[in-house]
Parts: sequence; structure tokens; C-alpha cells
Amino acid sequence: MLKHSSYLDNTGKFKMEKSPYFHSKSRWHSSLMKLTFWSFIFLALIFIFFYRSPSSNPLPQDPSRRSLRTYNWGGLAWEKRLRSSARIRSRDGISVLVTGDAGFVGTHVSTALKRRGDGVLGLDNFNDYYDPSLKRARQALLDRSGVFIVEGDINDSTLLRKLFEVVAFTHVMHLAAQAGVRYAMENPSSYVHSNIAGLVSLLEACKSANPQPAIVWASSSSVYGLNSKVPFSEKDRTDQPASLYAATKKAGEEIAHTYNHIYGLSLTALRFFTVYGPWGRPDMAYFFFTRDILKGKTISIFEAANHGTVARDFTYIDDIVKGCLAALDTAEKSTGSGGKKKGPAQFRIYNLGNTSPVPVSDLVSILERLLKVNAKKNIIKLPQNGDVRFTHANISLAQRELGYKPSTDLQTGLKKFVKWYLGYYSGGKKATG
Repeated sequence: MLKHSSYLDNTGKFKMEKSPYFHSKSRWHSSLMKLTFWSFIFLALIFIFFYRSPSSNPLPQDPSRRSLRTYNWGGLAWEKRLRSSARIRSRDGISVLVTGDAGFVGTHVSTALKRRGDGVLGLDNFNDYYDPSLKRARQALLDRSGVFIVEGDINDSTLLRKLFEVVAFTHVMHLAAQAGVRYAMENPSSYVHSNIAGLVSLLEACKSANPQPAIVWASSSSVYGLNSKVPFSEKDRTDQPASLYAATKKAGEEIAHTYNHIYGLSLTALRFFTVYGPWGRPDMAYFFFTRDILKGKTISIFEAANHGTVARDFTYIDDIVKGCLAALDTAEKSTGSGGKKKGPAQFRIYNLGNTSPVPVSDLVSILERLLKVNAKKNIIKLPQNGDVRFTHANISLAQRELGYKPSTDLQTGLKKFVKWYLGYYSGGKKATG
């Protein structure tokens, strides 16, 4: 195991005791948490009001970033495709609506579900936050597996109602979101639109569905923000977000709890830790490092103050998929009907990481060996734009309750990614950027 800094030296020896912060039951903490939650809700409502869908706002807009586009859907043939894609083909199978299905995690989760005989229907708006052609290639991959992706927006309540009318989903895997930490400084409204308003729109559809589905959704390790206690545990404080992205994910967890409490929706949040692998996102460091090293471009490597190490708990996509499927399989049924709660419902939060933080400089060294190219490096200070110095997951809860056991180290995972990358971007295809 790679060990390069004081907080990495004994990664297997961190004590799992609760943070002293949680032993304090002061009224100050309770008031602060309530204030934070309602501040997020108020902010979301403001943005929803000013950034309405095109149907109510005649002004020209950027269709891929924030607002709803006009999608063609409906009709008997379309409904037949929905039912066929969502049809369960195994004895104990489930029927799952996967939002963000043309995304990195969505593609892998849907493929795994379909492979074992579950019914899967996708939903994605194919925006251009990164190269849409990669999303279309994933769509083609899923189509060959028998998964149909509805092209539409999670904020389109009419579309969501229709999907639940046509298919009685047992589960929802909610992965649609505006990702990325730094992009929030350029387009903050897209994060509120997707990660807060979009989540509310989906939960509204789920609470009114009959039967109500169980929901598993992607939160993020970013919610731990400026927390310095490692490894990060689900019981640690998450009230110090370091980015707007993190703030919207934390707001999402509070909103999910509200819908669980009021409407009896079964909800499970998964805090992903730096997911990587084939078919990944071009905005992630391992991806654009690979691209730029091959092009002979200089790559920028962050270091913390006083030449400190920047490290991430890199988690291979196959391990994340196993955690997602385990969460779906152990999710209890929602307890509401017709928007009314009939009893307490399950509410869970889990870390899904690898528990082995690796310095970003070592990530680059591994890529250099795999690509057989020496990288041109520029060492710069970690910017104060939302990035944190390190992430490290405590996965004991997921191990105990989900049977989650990550098994892919960074060397092995990057080898698989590089093999995919070289194959995908050969034969006339070129990496963008």
C-alpha cells in the first residue's frame, strides 16, 4: 500500500470511535443544522422560481445546461419500448428506473442489472457538460444490452408521471446530477436545477406512484467538506461543504430525509468516493491526465500547503456497481400509497470507497508506466475553489450491512481504464479537449 503522509501512514489503524462532535447535544448544533437545511431549501426555491422551464419562460436559454428541452416522447410504440426494457426476466428480479443512465455509473449499473435479469429503463437528458458523443456511445452499448433510454429531463414532471403510469417500477436508481466541483463556479444554477430541483421532482413522482418504489441515489463524499477527521464515517459532521456541488448533495440528503419522514419513501443515499474506470468521465483527473500525457501536454498536479500531499480514495467502477446493487437488493419497500405515509420507512446512508487513499502524484506515476510516456508536470498549489486535500472512506457500515468489499487496487483499475481508453480513442476517434 502506498504511504506518503502522516494521515496515510496508518490507514488500517484509524480508530472508528465517533467524533467528539457527535457527543455534544447542544442546542447550538441543532439550530445550526436546521438553519443550514432551510437555507438550502430557500435557495432552491429562489432558483426554481427564476429558472423555469421553457414552457413558462419565453426567453432563449442554453438548453443543455439548466432548463428543460423539448423532447419527443409518447405514443403506443414508445410505451411498448418502455415496457419491454423494464420487463423482469428473472424469478426474483426487480424493475428499476435509472436516471442519468447515459452517465458513467449509470451505464455500468444498468448493464449489471440487465445481465442478471432485472428490468431496466433509463432516463437521461444528454447535456453537453462533457462530450455528448461519449454518452451516445454508452447509449449504444446499453441498447445492445436491451436497455432503452428515454431522452428527457428529471425536472419534467409530466414525463416522470407518464413513466410511472406505464411501468410499475419497484426501484429507482437516481444517478442524474450535475457533477464536478470547479464547474460550479461557472454555472451555479445548473447544480441547483439538477441536484436539488431535479431530486425534488423525482421524489414528488415517486411519492405519488402506486406502488411507491424504493429509491437508491448518489450522494457524494464531497459532503464531508472541510472535515479533518479520517477516515470519513457516516456519523461525522457534514455541515462544512467546501463547494456548491457538495452543498447541493448535502441538501439532497436533508430533502430525502424529509420525504422519507412525511411520505414513507424508502431512501438510501450512497456517498461515492472518486469513482474511476472504463467509460469514465472526461472531467476527472485520471481521464484528462491520460489524454494530455498522450498528447504531450503539460499536466498540473496539485499539492497542499507546505508541499503537503493531495490524495484521493480512488474507487474502481466495478466495486461501486456491487455496492449499488447491494443497496437495491437490501432496500425495503416504501410504506406510503397515493402520497400518504402508512408507517415508518427505511432511511440509510453509506460510504462506498476503497479505504486506500493514494497521492495524486502516484496516480500520475502509474499512468506513466502504463502509457510508457513520461508526463510533463507542473506542480501547483491546491486552489481554494472547492477541492479538498484528501478523501478517505470508512466503509465498515457498508461492509456490515451490504456485504460491500472493494477488491480492485488503483494499479489494476487504471490498467483496465487505459486499455479501454486506447481502444475507444483509436480507429479514427479522438479525445476531445
